[in-house]
This record gives sequence, C-alpha cells and structure tokens, in this order.
Amino acid sequence: MNAFLSKIERARQFRLRLAQAMEQADINRSALARAIGTDRSTLSQALTGDGDRLPGAHVVGTCATVLGVSADWLLGLSDRPESAADLLSASLTLSEAPRAEIDRRIVDWHREAAGYKIRHVPASLPDMLKTRGVLEWEYGPHLGRTATQAINASRDRLDWLRGAQSDYEIAFPLFEIDSFIDGTGYYSGLPARVRHDQLDHLVALARDLYPRLRIYLFDARRLYSAPVTIFGPLLAVFFTGGHFMAFRDRDRIETFTSDFDKLVREAARGARDLPAHLEALRPRIG
Repeated sequence: MNAFLSKIERARQFRLRLAQAMEQADINRSALARAIGTDRSTLSQALTGDGDRLPGAHVVGTCATVLGVSADWLLGLSDRPESAADLLSASLTLSEAPRAEIDRRIVDWHREAAGYKIRHVPASLPDMLKTRGVLEWEYGPHLGRTATQAINASRDRLDWLRGAQSDYEIAFPLFEIDSFIDGTGYYSGLPARVRHDQLDHLVALARDLYPRLRIYLFDARRLYSAPVTIFGPLLAVFFTGGHFMAFRDRDRIETFTSDFDKLVREAARGARDLPAHLEALRPRIG
C-alpha cells in the first residue's frame, strides 16, 4: 500500500472504505453515529463530498473499533482490514507441548516444510539423535509406558530425516555436550556405558548424514537462544516448557532465522569438526 497518497486521494479512500466496512457490518449511519458517540451529520460529512477533509483521530479510531477493522486500513495505510488483535491471532498460536516429542503437530509441521531447510535449537540433546538407552533413562521414570512412544517417535523422526528432501541444521551450546560427557547437571546419574553408546551414535550420525544434517556447537557465554525450530520461511515454533508458541508472520520468521544463522556463523565448533571434537572428549567419560 502506498503510504504517500495525496490528501484528496486519502480522503476519497477513507470514504470508500468506511462505506464498505459499514456495508459488511450491516450498520447504517444512525447506528454507527450512536455507537461512536457523535451526531449523524458529522458521520455524513465523513462519508460524502469530494474534498480532502478527514474526520478527527477519535472518530477514525472509534469507527475502526466498532466496525472491526484497523484504522490504518480505513486511512489507506494498509491493505489488511483486520485489526491488530486479529492479525496477531492469525500469526501467533499457542498449544500445549508434551514432554516427549510424540505430538502429531510436530510431525505435521515437518511435513508442511518438506523441501525447506529446518533450523533447530533443542532444549537438550535432540530426541531423534538419542539412543534407546538415553531415552529410557530420561523418559521412563516420568512418563512410564510413554517411554516406548518417545523411542518410536524418535526413530520415526530420524527415518524421516534420512529420506526427506530437507536440510536439517541443529545448534546447541557447548555446555550441553560437556554436561553430557561428564554426567553432570541434567545428565547426572546417566551411566557411563549409556554415555559411551550415545557418543558413538552421535559421531556416526554426524558423519553419515552430513551434509543433510549439520550440527553446530555455540558458546553460550557469547550467544544465547531459546529452544526453537524454524521450518523454512513458513513457521517458527518456540518451546516454552509447557507450550509451543508458533509464529507464521514472515517478518518475525526472517528475524528468528537471522538469529539462528548467527549461531551457525559464530559457532565454536562447526559441522565438519564435530565428529573429531566428540571423539576427543571420549576419555572424559571414563
């Protein structure tokens, strides 16, 4: 939309759009005048004539509110008639997130983004890269029988990655690997044998699936990211702990993509170097 209309053009567009909004809302001049708290003659002046006069900001804003459109649209500053609240509702959704990655929505998001690059900052080691031993240790005490579901879902995701046309970039902080190797923090109590098997599995995947799968480690003392998955230009989904917060607004997705790409550019360990780096950490497991 051209924001630099002449006064006459903007006034003409306001009159046309106000009349259009009234027709769609099935409201006449008298009813709208009462609703916005003005007299009918003031509203009639806003709807008629061919000059450059526009009503005051209060009248424009109140008309927009009553008619369920945006003031920017009435004034020709936007091509979208929806209000800001409606636009936000359409571009941002909130849904509950399960503890294990077995939610059908996650599968659907991946399918929707088939062919696009998927960028992922996990909350911990990604489930699809974990061994059965790690998943059983992690999910068993908390989810009981759903540990099997988590294992099957992780296998399905890995199978999808092997056969899909999408590239997959994963970035997570160095301290996550250090905690895993040393069995500290979140991984406290994870047996050394399980950590050895997981390390071998991660090294093998990093080698076998490269370059389709690229894993980067960033220094969290310099850079930070919340857990997020960016599905090409279509969708960005943040994990808040109990919910997924999904954005479909193109400008925000581009911003989140730029943030992720910075993690990759400034990674302490690149995807090519990762297998050798992990192998060098093996003696620390004991």
